[in-house]
Parts: sequence; structure tokens; C-alpha cells
Amino acid sequence: MALLRFAPSPTGQLHLGGLRMALYNHLHAKKIGGKWMMRVEDTDATRFVPDSVDGIRKALEWAGLEYDYGPGKSGPHAPYFQSERLDLYRSYATRLLDSGHAYRCFCSVDKMQEIRERLARSGSNKTYDKTCLHLTEEEVARKVRAGEKSVVRLNDSNVPVRPPPFDTVFGNLKDAHASLSTDPILLKTDLFPTYHLASVVDDHEMGITHVLRGEEWLLSYPLHLDLYACLNLKPPKFAHIPILLNPDGTKMSKRKGDVQVIDYIRGGWEPQSVLNWLALAGWGAEHEMTPTSDTSDSTAHQPRHGRLLQNAPDSTTLMTLPEMIEKFELTALTQRSSILDPTKLEFLNKHYLMRVWSTPEGLQSLAERAHSEVKAAFPTSSHTSIVSIKDVILALQGRITNIHDIVRHGSFFFEEINLDSEQSQEMLKRVKPEHRSETLKAVIPVINSISEEEWGNMDFLTLTQKERERINVPYKTFMIVLRHAICGQKDGPALADVVRVIGRERTLSRLSNSFQKLDTVDSTK
Repeated sequence: MALLRFAPSPTGQLHLGGLRMALYNHLHAKKIGGKWMMRVEDTDATRFVPDSVDGIRKALEWAGLEYDYGPGKSGPHAPYFQSERLDLYRSYATRLLDSGHAYRCFCSVDKMQEIRERLARSGSNKTYDKTCLHLTEEEVARKVRAGEKSVVRLNDSNVPVRPPPFDTVFGNLKDAHASLSTDPILLKTDLFPTYHLASVVDDHEMGITHVLRGEEWLLSYPLHLDLYACLNLKPPKFAHIPILLNPDGTKMSKRKGDVQVIDYIRGGWEPQSVLNWLALAGWGAEHEMTPTSDTSDSTAHQPRHGRLLQNAPDSTTLMTLPEMIEKFELTALTQRSSILDPTKLEFLNKHYLMRVWSTPEGLQSLAERAHSEVKAAFPTSSHTSIVSIKDVILALQGRITNIHDIVRHGSFFFEEINLDSEQSQEMLKRVKPEHRSETLKAVIPVINSISEEEWGNMDFLTLTQKERERINVPYKTFMIVLRHAICGQKDGPALADVVRVIGRERTLSRLSNSFQKLDTVDSTK
């Protein structure tokens, strides 16, 4: 059975790149009938942030991405924290030492700095001169007995011959060892492993068949294949995923902009829309993969070959999670980094919400979710019931991009308007007082003549326009006066929808209040 792993480090909140990686693991695992786990790579104590794991788990739960094995779940691959697997890494380091594929290095930090500077002055691109490789067994044993600290290094001059690298996304890769440090460290002085050793050991011990990870690990890929070869282990299939970029083309960073999933949870975005957005970032056309053995090309990777199998989906295609699973292919991912465009998330979220409120069950669910926020925003309002919120959602409709927009754009549904506000006063700057007076005098009696029973079937626009024609007030001016009186702001849904929701009593009250304000202004002149 296929088994994949999502392996975050507990260094803070889960970011968008991490969520996309978890999503791709989920999609590919389900696509090929496999499972996936969450493994916590917590071997760097200096970067550990308390409660990070709980935050990551909550973000995955919000997104609806349930791993099969991992923290909080039993399974055959436990423990799922690398800090609890240290003996395992040390045993593999010992295997490499015994086979001659690794050696102990006792060089201090100061000595390493001196060696690097000397090598750089000589024009060498090496980072170590292999001083400790030439120590005799007796010298090594003596230093160990004396308590001298050491690291375990891979002996890169004694690596078995292996097949060249191949990646599911990037195809055939150049075996670029020159970009690696000389004899990379596998086990540190504190006996904690580096990522290189820990990831290889865990992926093998846990039976991982497919490794999906960030493009930044491409440079280390040859080293990891070397480790598999030195340990005589079969490597899994690898797919390196291109990174996400900010809208300005810069690399996403936890220190720049909203990149943490918690920001999107708090921001009111729908998890399905965020997953849809992330899935489509970098989802290109699918081609047949035709690996070759030719790696003589000087480029880091070669383009795909083969006939087109499936065109790339549109970047704003709405897909449910089951639809993503059905259509997702690793070979369809592009080889270039992808810009995350916030406007595409807005589009996806808006259209997802439209799907939700198009059914009675979905509308009820959305209103229930918004209920606590609406009540908190308008604590003294008597119009914040779930029934009222459902009416507001249907009235706002296309103006709702995000669940927070119910409060943001619908305040005049829930609380009385302030005609003295700057925004409200701005609306009347180009309205002649006499036109405002004539409009309100004409409309109030007509609205008052409509009974409560007739209110739901009232044709507000037809009724009011008859009065406008009678008093001969310009259409735009007429509508500004009514919108000012009923909404107190220039933007909003159709007035017919507003009055339907707020009802006869509140509509008349607002019109009358606006007329009284006019009388007050006149009396002060």
C-alpha cells in the first residue's frame, strides 16, 4: 500500500505552503488508494515553539485534512516525533561508521572556520579538508574515551554507484554534488540527527513509498539518494513541489504578509476555498512522463516529454475535495514557482458561498455560523436571530465574498442608522433640500398605506417610481434620498430587498426620522 508523509517542523503556526503540502499528500494518497501520516520533525531544539504541533493539528482539522497516522492517533509507525526516535538514528549512524561510509569528526567550530577560510583562499569550493577521515581507529577511540565531542560525517568519496536522480515533477535531474557541502554532517555533537539522516531513516523505517516535499530540497536530493545507497535501502519515489510566491513575485515568508493559516481562519475564509486556491496554484497540464538515462545536460533539470494527457484547469475552477482527488496528478504540477493571487481566493470564496446559500440547508448552516459574530457586533440589536441573518444573506448575496461581510456590509439591517455620520452626510451634498423634502413627503404616505399583510408582496420600486414621476424629481436624486433615509450609506443591495428584510415598521420609522431631520435643519436656518 502506498504511504505518504507530511513532515512539518514545530517552529510556529502552519503556513500556506505547509497546508498546500499537506493537501497534496492527502490528494495523492487518496488518488492512488494509499494513506498518509503526519510526522513531526522536531530535532532542532533551538527553533522549537511551544504549542506549534497543536496549532498545526487544528489548522489541518479546520481544513478537513485528516491524516491516517500521526500525533493523537495510534498506528504501526509510532512514535511520530523525531525527538522520540533518537536511538534509531544513532543505530543507523553506527551502521554507516562500521561500513566506512561515514566517520567521526572532532574538529571544533573555530578549527572548521579556519579550514573553510584556508580552502576559500586557495580557490577551492570544498568546505572541509577531511582532516578527521585520516585518523586511525586507535586515535578515534582515544578521543572518544577522552570525551571529545564529535559529529558523524558522510564520506562522500566512498559512495556506491546508484541510478541518477529522477523526480516526478522535474523529471531527470543532474547529479549535482558540487553544490553540496563536503562530507555533510549526519549526526551532531548533541547526538541529534540532521535532516538528511533523520528523513532517510524515518522514510525507510515507516515504509514511506512517496515523498512530497518542497523544491528547496532538490539540492540535497543527490545526498539523500547517496545515503539510501550507502545503507543499501530502496528509496521512495520523490516529488519536489515548487514554492509559492507573494503577488509581487517575492518568496513567501512568515515575516511578510498573511502566510499563516490562522490568519485565514480568523479572516473568515472558507476552508474549501482556501484548499481550492492552494491546489490550483501550480496545477498545470498533464503530460506523459518519459524518463531517460541521459543526465549529461548542464541544466539542473530537463523538460517533460510525451503527449498531452489533460489540459490545465482554469485558475478559478471551483472544485470540492473529492473532485480534487479525482483530477489531481503530480505529473501535472508545473516546474515554476506559483504566485498566490488574493483576488482568486476572493473569487473562489464568493462562489463557494453562493453554492452554500443556494440550498435551504446550506443557508441555515451559514446563518448559524455567522450568528455569534453578528450578535457580538450588534449586542443591543433585536434583529440578530438566525432567521434574520438568513434574510440578510439573501439580500446581500453578491456582496458577500467572505462570511465577515455579513457584518461588514449589513450593519443597517441589524442596527438603526446614523444620519449624522460623515458618510451619511456626504450622500446629500449634491441633493437639493427641496428635492429631499418632496421625495420624503411623497413616499411616506404611500408606504404607510401598505398593510403588514401586503408588505411581503409589495412592489417597492413601482410604487415609489410613480411618486417620483408625479413630483418630477430626477431619478438619481430620488434614489439617493431614499437610500440615505433607509440605509444611511450609498452602497448596498437593492432598496426593495432592504425594505423587505427590515419590514414595514422600521422602513416607515427611518423615512420619518429622515424627514424630521430635514425639519430640524430647516428650523435652525
